[in-house]
Amino acid sequence: MVIHYKCPDCGADMVFDSESGKLSCDSCGRKNNVEDFPKEFILNAFAEGEAVEYHCKNCGAVILTDADTTATTCSFCGAGVVLGDRLAGNMAPAKVIPFTISKEKAMQAFKAWCKNGLLTPKGFMTADRIKSITGIYVPFWLYDLNSKAHADAVCTKVRSYSRGDYIYTETSYYDVHRSLDLHYIKVPVDASEKMNDQLMDKLEPYDYNHLKDFNTPYLAGYIAEKYNYNDKQLFSRVKSRIDNYVESYISSTITGYSTTAYRSKHIDTRQKHAYYTLFPVWMVCYDYNQSEHIFAMNGQTGKIVGKPPVSYGKVAAWFAGIAGITFIVLKSAAWISGGGF
Repeated sequence: MVIHYKCPDCGADMVFDSESGKLSCDSCGRKNNVEDFPKEFILNAFAEGEAVEYHCKNCGAVILTDADTTATTCSFCGAGVVLGDRLAGNMAPAKVIPFTISKEKAMQAFKAWCKNGLLTPKGFMTADRIKSITGIYVPFWLYDLNSKAHADAVCTKVRSYSRGDYIYTETSYYDVHRSLDLHYIKVPVDASEKMNDQLMDKLEPYDYNHLKDFNTPYLAGYIAEKYNYNDKQLFSRVKSRIDNYVESYISSTITGYSTTAYRSKHIDTRQKHAYYTLFPVWMVCYDYNQSEHIFAMNGQTGKIVGKPPVSYGKVAAWFAGIAGITFIVLKSAAWISGGGF
């Protein structure tokens, strides 16, 4: 099922506007709230054939997508469409964080980011080789978790003192116990096999104050993907992440000792809830030196992550500058001490 949102005033297609947070008509400028958009102006075109072939309601063209796409644009007329049947049942997201950064602002922010690269090549810093910038709603699972942890350790405090001609070392031993009951809310894990996990992790944090109940109009004009892994399949990943947090927290509560040796440590992390959620991401493809570089921007906060190319000439100059400063400092110190050269 292909869904179009038609402008009640002029009949043109409407898309979600990141700045106003409303459905917007580029033709006449009308804006509508997502929550109360008139149902009579939502047009549905059902898929045809065993191959699940989608047709654009505007121009009749076939809409070609892969099996994971839930929102896209018609390649012929540019209309934003939502594939509603792929958002039904257990594939229906519970929450969404809408885009708050427009494509134009994302482009400007990325160009400014490129120009700030101290060790990137000059050709990259001009930011004039952007091949594409695409707004994608990436599927995530948000986990509510409970961790119960128990740890037993032997800690020591060591002090040294002198008495007469002798130096004494005194070691005191302590049995240390920790029992923790920790709760974590909305820990994110991306659920798309297409997206680089490390890249998506670095886009955090998102502001959950802007989490909204899912509504298909938020997707109009963007690309959206459905999850490839359910919450059970990704639990081991989020558990590993949380267990690391818990271990760090345990360590932070055992301070003031000379040494700490754990006799036992047990962490039991369990899932309480998981929410299928869509996060906004601008994906940038940059063509430089006959190779493509992929960057991601948080569509809510503007945070940019990715690995830019490095100018080895700049790196060499930077190290030479550091070495020169060190040489000057050492020379000055030598003259102050009267050593000279």
